[in-house]
Amino acid sequence: MDAITDTNAIERRSLHLELVERIRPLIVESQLKPGDKVPEKDLCERFRVSRTPMREALKVLAAEGLVRLEPNRGAWVTVVTVEEVEEVFPVLGALEALSGELACTNITDAEISHVRWLHDQMMQSYTDRNLADYFKTNQEIHRAILLAAKNQSLTNTCQALSARMQRARYAANLSEERWASAVREHEQIIQSLEARDGKQLSHVLVQHMENKKKSVIKWLMGAAEQKPPK
Repeated sequence: MDAITDTNAIERRSLHLELVERIRPLIVESQLKPGDKVPEKDLCERFRVSRTPMREALKVLAAEGLVRLEPNRGAWVTVVTVEEVEEVFPVLGALEALSGELACTNITDAEISHVRWLHDQMMQSYTDRNLADYFKTNQEIHRAILLAAKNQSLTNTCQALSARMQRARYAANLSEERWASAVREHEQIIQSLEARDGKQLSHVLVQHMENKKKSVIKWLMGAAEQKPPK
């Protein structure tokens, strides 16, 4: 693990929620790899916290599907399967489509301007080939549209499912071809949103998630083929 520095120390009251925000990117970006045991002791030392908030944070991550908890054995980074992707992505696509349609009805001009600003930031990250920043801003765009729908039940359900797929979605963006396609789709997303065309945005978001599903499955199958035989 990284050397302990002052910037790693956590002083906020909700320690376990802050830990979730710190640990989730380690999983999404595969610094903690699928199938690996979560090094609880090392993470406690890194973030200068006790085992209690760490275990509470791992419970949240388990609820998101990013880790699994085993009695007396600790936490393990989950492995995303093709079957799970095929099950979750169509549901996620339908939820995002609904969020897009509602957003076009309920979004304010200021919120549209914010999404446009995020889009421009994401495009700069794409130009710079900065995948980490691109992915972060990409997620912020989807979240901004979801929040603009102004439906808390939809937001909660969509975010819970999205969290389960974040790691695979991040890794699948490593394909240059898929990355370029995703950028074109996001151009259509921002254009539809600015036009407040709910039906078009709904259609684009469904297709966006379908294409993402295909790229994730392709990535998973390729990763499986690269594994050495036991």
